[in-house]
Amino acid sequence: MNRLLTSPCISWLMPAMLAALCGAAPAVSTADDSVAPGTAKWADLGQQTTLEVVYLPPGNFVAGSTAEEKQWAVGQDGGALFSSGGGAREAFEGDPRPMRVKEGFWMGRTEVTVGQFRRFIEESKYVTDAEKPGGKTMVFDSDWKPNITNSGKPPHPWVDRTDKSWRDPNHGVPEQADFPVVCVSYNDMNAFCEWLTKREKAADRLPDGLVYRLPTEAEWDYACRGGRTDSSYFWWGSNLDDAKGRLNISGLDLLPGKDYAWPGAKLPWLDGYAMVSPVDHYGAQGRNGFGLADMCGGVWEFVIDDFDPKGGHEEVFYEDPEKRTVSHPVCRGGNYYDVPGNARCAVRLGIASVTYSDSRDGFRICLARPVVK
Repeated sequence: MNRLLTSPCISWLMPAMLAALCGAAPAVSTADDSVAPGTAKWADLGQQTTLEVVYLPPGNFVAGSTAEEKQWAVGQDGGALFSSGGGAREAFEGDPRPMRVKEGFWMGRTEVTVGQFRRFIEESKYVTDAEKPGGKTMVFDSDWKPNITNSGKPPHPWVDRTDKSWRDPNHGVPEQADFPVVCVSYNDMNAFCEWLTKREKAADRLPDGLVYRLPTEAEWDYACRGGRTDSSYFWWGSNLDDAKGRLNISGLDLLPGKDYAWPGAKLPWLDGYAMVSPVDHYGAQGRNGFGLADMCGGVWEFVIDDFDPKGGHEEVFYEDPEKRTVSHPVCRGGNYYDVPGNARCAVRLGIASVTYSDSRDGFRICLARPVVK
């Protein structure tokens, strides 16, 4: 398994409404205090397809996790003992530490969807890493069956495929336009952001000095916690009983075409989706204090930073993004297959390469100044 470096709404609007929304987008700097937190704006992707971003003000948060939280993650309720290497992954979270995002920025309400990514492909003719000659992506193994006789650890349910991609990630269900796009690499995600930046700039809808890009790890962590300034496990707090109706992770839903669900510390309810659910499927209940949907669970979300096992960084340098050197991207937030301990705000994964893609991985974009690590 080569996945890890370090460890085993779409909006469809009528043309007139679309034009009004896009044309009314305020040309403001991220540091402009006149923008109210929660203000939304839409990027026009063409063909009546838009992408919504929400304004987040500067603010403080607590990164990392307590020893108690790390222990909970690998315990019976958290269920992350086997998948996190007996607690090795949790060490990458670091201890609780105050951090600050010094500039406001705009964050995607949801992950980028299949429909939004399809518009990028249609217009740019871009070929993803998984679709290139010799490319591959990791997807669900349709022949996999759970086996709990091996010390409670099931066989690995993921396999590399050369015939799968974002067009068909082998979920076992028809692909929907409002599913988060998966099986895309760090390279592919950055290409999407560059395309959207150029498109919006050409239409004179891009605020001066800002670009669409992946969030930094600090921006993502701050956004995930939804304005909380304590060291809680999830954006709503640390009580797993409050998770119902908020996120898509391992539950009682049967896998498509199977008579069994995911094994392990699954949540004791159904959400209708054993695999990925549509973005913003849970509505207001699934949005955090900043109004962002699906920040925990759903699909892993890549950030722009290179992985540092000591923890995410507060400081970034606002420079030319072409100067960035990233070899091992970071992803955050957990996914539909994960147990609760792997879908907390603090969880961090280092990915093997910038060309790696997976049917559990997607991305969310932000609108802010360009950065370089």
